[in-house]
Amino acid sequence: MSSMEISNLTRNVLKSIFAKGKRFDKRGLLDMKDFELEYGVSNMAEGSARVKLGKTDVVVGIKLSTGEPYPDSLDKGNLAVSGDLLPLASPRFESGPPKFKGIELPRLIDRMVRESGMLDFKKLVIKKGENVWNVFIDIYPINDDGALIDAASIACVAALKNAVFPGIDENGNADYKKRTKNKLPLSKEIVPISFTFYKLDESMIIHPTREEEEACDAKITFGISKWNGQFMVNSCQKGWESTFTKEEIEKIMEILPKKYEEIMKKLNKFLK
Repeated sequence: MSSMEISNLTRNVLKSIFAKGKRFDKRGLLDMKDFELEYGVSNMAEGSARVKLGKTDVVVGIKLSTGEPYPDSLDKGNLAVSGDLLPLASPRFESGPPKFKGIELPRLIDRMVRESGMLDFKKLVIKKGENVWNVFIDIYPINDDGALIDAASIACVAALKNAVFPGIDENGNADYKKRTKNKLPLSKEIVPISFTFYKLDESMIIHPTREEEEACDAKITFGISKWNGQFMVNSCQKGWESTFTKEEIEKIMEILPKKYEEIMKKLNKFLK
């Protein structure tokens, strides 16, 4: 439960101002943070992007290699997502084996990308049953001031759009000395984004600061996209101990399309 990480005084103060529909940074409860996006932040990756969502700062790199397909998907390429939550990014992160948040972050981003259909795995095949492209998405938070999953989702989409294939040598291995201009096989229409809603008592917020996030006692993350004019929920995960009512979920379903369009209006300026 997140609220155990802060004092009861801080939690009660936040509960009081949320009940009045206010926040310390002047936003409304369901107002999102603004974001900035930068490409090419890693010269070692095949694609990379850095997103600053408020004070939350995250870098995503895309690495491509060749290898064997998974036994249950011989006609598809492979996808793997990792998240490196270092103490540099937050006092909540510790060195050593990954805690739950270090597992949750890459798992949610993986599911968001995989289930949306954004990436055409069949077009990652070099030789069916023998050689395919592996797509590695590496997430590196620089500063976690809340809404890390949502910030990482934007950076992930941008980094995937930025990535280009390396060459292939005579043995079928990636040749990193030869950069091609070939982009990943991505859908032009499908762009998945994650939105996490947090709840404190009876109040619901989005894009929290670190203190707001730690005060809340329930959260739910949706990965959504838009295809053929229809909004699609590609992934969903509920977190922490408290619950969301049916009415609250229905409210979220009404809000999601508006928030998606709001994000995409700015993101499209970077993706073109």
